[in-house]
Amino acid sequence: MSVLARNTLDDLPEGVQRPLYDRDHLTPGIVHIGVGNFHRAHQSWYLHRLMQQGHAHDWAIIGAGVRPYDNDMRSKLMKQDCLTTLIELDPNETTAEVVGSMIGYVAVEKGNRPLIEQMAAQEIRIVSLTVTEGGYYLDPVSKAFDSDHPDILYDAVNPETPLTAFGAIVAALKLRRDSGTGPFTVQSCDNLQGNGNILRQTVVSMARLSDPGLADWINSNCSFPNSMVDCIVPATSPIELAIARDLGISDAAPVTHENFRQWVIEDDFCAGRPDWNKVGATFVDDVHGFEAQKIHILNAGHQVIAAAAEIMGIETVAQAMSHDTLSAFFDKVEREEILPCVKAVPGMTPQDYLALTARRFANPAIGDTIRRIAFDGSSRHPGFVLPTVHDAITSESPLDGLALVEATWARMCLGTRDDGSKIAPNDPIWDQLSSRAAEARTTPLRWLEMRNIYGDLAHVPRFADAFESWLGKIYKDGVESALQHYLKGD
Repeated sequence: MSVLARNTLDDLPEGVQRPLYDRDHLTPGIVHIGVGNFHRAHQSWYLHRLMQQGHAHDWAIIGAGVRPYDNDMRSKLMKQDCLTTLIELDPNETTAEVVGSMIGYVAVEKGNRPLIEQMAAQEIRIVSLTVTEGGYYLDPVSKAFDSDHPDILYDAVNPETPLTAFGAIVAALKLRRDSGTGPFTVQSCDNLQGNGNILRQTVVSMARLSDPGLADWINSNCSFPNSMVDCIVPATSPIELAIARDLGISDAAPVTHENFRQWVIEDDFCAGRPDWNKVGATFVDDVHGFEAQKIHILNAGHQVIAAAAEIMGIETVAQAMSHDTLSAFFDKVEREEILPCVKAVPGMTPQDYLALTARRFANPAIGDTIRRIAFDGSSRHPGFVLPTVHDAITSESPLDGLALVEATWARMCLGTRDDGSKIAPNDPIWDQLSSRAAEARTTPLRWLEMRNIYGDLAHVPRFADAFESWLGKIYKDGVESALQHYLKGD
């Protein structure tokens, strides 16, 4: 068994790819905030592959986090010299490689001074983030910056010792402006449509609360490219740890992923960038169509099956896709209600993208859990499902299945399955959701009256009536029966 570290790379089992570049000669160019599994399987991998070709050795990544729980990941990675074992789970084979593009991890401290100073360093030209869809301090309905959030109010009063990643970015950019170091690109790698625009809004609005002149400087000088990111990456559990051990590697934080990646990026970088296009990334002038296709079909597709599968006691996405009723429900909602709202992009029609998505979801080698894709529904439903609902209302196209998706989520948030077993809390506002779910059991529209999620949809009869009918059927006969009624056109 090889314990992963820089001095054991030559001892890795045969067949495990390893860095071909000399990590001692890498220098940093990127600070990445939010070093989770997705980042290590995606952006970090693209950079690693570029380094393998002899390029971008001055673009190495320094990891970072702003919350106390980030210390756990930092501790694990620093003990193994910031190396990560990536394990690709193809249905036909399992392969592994060790990625070495990250060379350090900033100390996580109250006030985030180490992070601010690292981002202010002249060699840093990109600061990137994966902080989840719900991490941008947005009003869920208007998508405006939530300037009244307690974290934001704190940072506005304490700009030198901020709580948030965005407050730290603003503090670093102030140092860079004042010293003449200049701006950096701020790059979102989260699943948000217009993620760069949203990131610009959050950072500039954060700066404006304490220093309007700095806000103007950031808005004029920094770049915030939009991007579409895609790779299914399960959370690390004892299963993933065991897979690594079975390969002969002792890694405290291995990452498994599917045999597919995509990264489409607006080519807007104010201080330079790695040539990620040499290893499969795509640079475009406008990423919106790619974002829309992925968010409407793939991300919304996860939510189509997530709550219903959780209520039915199904554990993984692949198991859900092998279930006759759930897979048929997924296919019908996608084809009849989602695809009509999605346009083709160069090289990919909506129909082809749906077929690709269905194959990826059905990959039995990926242990992607229903619990993971159901997490944070209060961000994912407004971000992924409800845009199609609004499109369907505007175009007067079908939306019964989408109303049923929302009804299954309301039922899931009651906290029990159809067999009576408990569903553990799975949302940052779980208490609010479960309280509303209990009220909706007898008064279904109480669920849609959560304006922070649904806006005015409770007052749109075509959607509200369908939701009310479906939730009633779910409580009367169970979720699987309700899905079958929809499939029959009842």
